[in-house]
Amino acid sequence: MLSDHTQDTDAPPPDNPHADDGIPKIVPPLPRDNRHARELPWRTAFDWLQAGWSDLWRNPLPSLLYGCGLFAVSALIVWALFRFDYGYVLLPALAGFMVIGPLIANGLYEKSRRLETDTATSYVEMIFVKPRSGYQALFMGVLLLCLFLLWMRAAVLIWALFFGIVPFPGTDQIVPMLFLTPTGWAVLFVGSAVGALFAAFSFAISVFAVPMLLTERTDAMSALGISMAMVWNNLPVMLAWGAIVLVLFLLSMLTGLLGMILIFPLLGHATWHAYRAIRGEIAPDGDADRMFVRPA
Repeated sequence: MLSDHTQDTDAPPPDNPHADDGIPKIVPPLPRDNRHARELPWRTAFDWLQAGWSDLWRNPLPSLLYGCGLFAVSALIVWALFRFDYGYVLLPALAGFMVIGPLIANGLYEKSRRLETDTATSYVEMIFVKPRSGYQALFMGVLLLCLFLLWMRAAVLIWALFFGIVPFPGTDQIVPMLFLTPTGWAVLFVGSAVGALFAAFSFAISVFAVPMLLTERTDAMSALGISMAMVWNNLPVMLAWGAIVLVLFLLSMLTGLLGMILIFPLLGHATWHAYRAIRGEIAPDGDADRMFVRPA
């Protein structure tokens, strides 16, 4: 009786994958919630813009000084381009501003972050921001600068492919060449398409990465990847937000950069609210979303 009982218990069950004739079952993974998806309607982008407008006019002087400083630097760069005969890179440089814009807005994110706790922020504190990620924020700046330089090189190559390696004709001739000739139309079409790809990629990887490095202790590469995941999983509202940023940026260009004094702080504060709405209340020191390494 004992031996029979032992033999029965030692026999593998019919569905045991280790049985002689058993086949391991393929079990689908358990469903998990997408922690980056917020299911926000596209109209939410206008709520972010309204919240940014509110932040702008709460202690408005530092934000407006921030915009004035950006305008002064931009005007100086434009003057230098023409002064040293680099006017041919003006349009690519203005378009490339979309690449590094999120990095420049770091001080505006800091002001909006402090306003959540009713803490006043001075202009000096907005300029000298200390991100929680430390040197990783500097690494982020280097990456975005490299992307900006890559776009500048691509723009020069597009010009050379259509017009050849010839001296720049000057600003008085560039407008007729671009808008009144078939070759100019082709340059505008191809350049706009390539620039749109650069802008979309840089927008996806940096729009939330820079605020993340400001508030969370993470590494730059993880921030880039998480930012892209947040954009991809909230595509309708982020497409709407990207369209708003583009329209306001073009509007500021039409005003000769003067509109940047008001528009850039508005977009910076609004971007912070977009980050808070999509990032949620994830613990800043948690490792769940870190993709690569823990910063030292």
